[in-house]
Amino acid sequence: MKKITIEEVAKKAGVSKGTISAVINGKNTVKPETRDHILDVMKELNFRPKGVARNLKNGMRDKSIGIIIKDLSYPFYTAIANGAREYAKSKGYSVIVASSENDHEYEKKLSHLFSTKDIKGTIIAPIVEGASEIEHLFKLKMINYPFVLLEDVKGIQANVVAIDNIRAIKKAVKYLMESGHTKIVHFAGPPSSSHTQERIEGFRHAFSESPLVFNKSMIVSIGSDHEESYRKTLEYFKHKNRKEYPTAIVCFNDMQALAVMLALKELSIKIPEDISIIGNDDIFYAKIYPVPLTTIRAPQQEIGRTAAEILIRNIESQKFLQIERVVLETEFVVRESSKVLNH
Repeated sequence: MKKITIEEVAKKAGVSKGTISAVINGKNTVKPETRDHILDVMKELNFRPKGVARNLKNGMRDKSIGIIIKDLSYPFYTAIANGAREYAKSKGYSVIVASSENDHEYEKKLSHLFSTKDIKGTIIAPIVEGASEIEHLFKLKMINYPFVLLEDVKGIQANVVAIDNIRAIKKAVKYLMESGHTKIVHFAGPPSSSHTQERIEGFRHAFSESPLVFNKSMIVSIGSDHEESYRKTLEYFKHKNRKEYPTAIVCFNDMQALAVMLALKELSIKIPEDISIIGNDDIFYAKIYPVPLTTIRAPQQEIGRTAAEILIRNIESQKFLQIERVVLETEFVVRESSKVLNH
């Protein structure tokens, strides 16, 4: 495969190599219209700046892709990384996995590091903290660096592999309604995450398609951090008497569900006798929780594999490819943490 050089971009754009370098490095010495023209030429030629490893003799023999996940301790991301690694290996790529540890600044550093160290492309589970926080993703797009996101980010047109969160939560809530539950709440995740918003929407949808009436007190924001979720669950129940308790809680994810279970145990609230709990993700130890967890199974390995397929296709293409958005289906798994009420 012929590699486009910086000289060829400069010639086609009618500018010097120095001007191309200034655009690649995000310097503000180039007029906006010149920069836009250069970016168009880079896209047209499918030019990608090489990192510091460009002088290595073995070139494409040391091919690697990166994965930036949010939390190394959460098995959901480990399974995604394994799926990506399996596919990448079959295509001759090594995989470098790094965790942003839910720190937006660190995610920015990692994305810059990966794009400048000749890692050919990156899969990113993004931390979204408002519109001003996506500048690093714009930078990756500007230099035509291949990346795939694991959730939608408002304002960024990018390749995305995700699950149908709205449909998944709707399925869980409908199961509870059909099981005789009428007092159902949703413990929501981090407010800035698109997954949180989609899951809230799925919860509302289920009510709009049933005789039960939705009200906003049914959405309780407790985050996904274990300590925070545990503390906020205790707070939620502290202000209620037993008659006001919900009969079922749909949790943001399985990690949050575990924190909720531990808080309920401390409050002497039995699962599922007093309250049914439903998780989300079906991480591998959900089945061995204090009470085996009813949950929504996400195809974690498939998410990783699909993201790696799209990424490597973009890395190896000689022309600019259309953006892909793949939405994968989930499966509802019933275990002991939920029960059917007497109608």
